Amino acid sequence: MGSRDIYAHVKFSEVISMVNKVFLIGHLAANPEVKATPKGTYVANLRLATNTYLGKDEAGNSKEETEFHRLVAFGKLAEFAGQYLKKGRAVYAEGRLRTNKWEDTGGQKHSRTEVVLSELQFVGQKPKEAAAA
Repeated sequence: MGSRDIYAHVKFSEVISMVNKVFLIGHLAANPEVKATPKGTYVANLRLATNTYLGKDEAGNSKEETEFHRLVAFGKLAEFAGQYLKKGRAVYAEGRLRTNKWEDTGGQKHSRTEVVLSELQFVGQKPKEAAAA
């Protein structure tokens, strides 16, 4: 009996677990925006840019594609972001995807997907302009 035959006898839900996990390494596209809720919990909104190498063009120049991600942090992680992170800083971000949906006053439907952070760390060296400040 092969492995396919074994899985054929097991329920799908017993084989597959669901995972909502995101790992990103990139540069902050802007300074974090940190606010406090009425109850005093800090919330930080961050934008992270990641680059994907796409090879070379006909002239031999490297081609890259940049993707921008919305990140949100709460509590101590949000405080850390506000105190220590600045535009251009390389960070490692880990969390889960969350999609918010809403309808504006004109009836137009909108949605936005963001990464709710569980971990945020420095990577690499400080950007030169930040080190000089």
